[in-house]
Amino acid sequence: MLNYSEIDSILRALVEPTRRQILERLSCGPATVSQLAEPFGMTFAAVLQHLQALEACGLIRSEKIGRVRTCRIEPGGLAPLADWIAERRIPAERHLDRLGQLLAETDPSPPKSQDQQKDEKQ
Repeated sequence: MLNYSEIDSILRALVEPTRRQILERLSCGPATVSQLAEPFGMTFAAVLQHLQALEACGLIRSEKIGRVRTCRIEPGGLAPLADWIAERRIPAERHLDRLGQLLAETDPSPPKSQDQQKDEKQ
């Protein structure tokens, strides 16, 4: 059974463009908070709030050594969301496959090629 509160928190975190950009940057490798804050025109405290939101839902993790906090992607962080999407995608694809089969069964004549259509006109 999926944990919907976990999925909700991931979606709430991902709705913010700044957080998605931070995740994009971290997908290239670990980075310090200072490195993550560089491209954004916001205070260090604001960047920390975004990082806390990403860490709270399990998308990233951080560790502090001395005065330097380093963040990295949490490998299984998106798994609950991916599982939820997969559980909905598979039945939908089956319905579309069945619809395709039904449409193929009800069409008694195969589609005519362009050459056949030209021959009929002459």
